[in-house]
Amino acid sequence: MKRLFLSDTDKKISGVCGGIGEYLGIDSTLIRLAWVLLSIPTGGFPGLIAYIIAAAIIPREAT
Repeated sequence: MKRLFLSDTDKKISGVCGGIGEYLGIDSTLIRLAWVLLSIPTGGFPGLIAYIIAAAIIPREAT
């Protein structure tokens, strides 16, 4: 079963978008771009809060 983890190899800040990209099999740049484009109409604050929550609840992969 596939699980979502923070990325240790493809990260800019905490690895949220890289982990989502690895989970979905999509380039993480597209995930980052979509995150920014969806955050702009809301003023950015909800997107920032969602990123912080995701970074806090998505586990790191045990190596």
